[in-house]
Amino acid sequence: MTTPSRKRLMRDFKRLQQDPPAGISGAPQENNIMLWNAVIFGPDDTPWDGGTFKLTLQFTEDYPNKPPTVCFVSRMFHPNIYADGSICLDILQNQWSPIYDVAAILTSIQSLLCDPNPNSPANSEAARMFSENKREYNRRVREIVEQSWTAD
Repeated sequence: MTTPSRKRLMRDFKRLQQDPPAGISGAPQENNIMLWNAVIFGPDDTPWDGGTFKLTLQFTEDYPNKPPTVCFVSRMFHPNIYADGSICLDILQNQWSPIYDVAAILTSIQSLLCDPNPNSPANSEAARMFSENKREYNRRVREIVEQSWTAD
């Protein structure tokens, strides 16, 4: 059965394959277009450089009217990412709009890595360190980047 949300997800997937944004990839699981696996590469010349971070995106039949549930599978240390991998990002909550597609979601998360919002912390330790001790914060980020190479 092809619903509007599934049609839209197939369009998002085609667009992502034909014109992938730099440092981002994503695809639906083999037998479930509503569940995607994605990878975000840490942006160059940032503490995240070289990292490969895995995420899942869970869509509902309400997509694109409602945002997907996006979670990091990789361990993260970031002011706006909870311990369980869920992400505190306005476009995934109250600023969502149906014009966002999968590429836009992943691009926003990628830019959030380097540009956190410490005023809306999901991880208060990371937020405090980002604001008060940037060197230690960057060191912790480098550890996460190195772990991202070996983690499954």
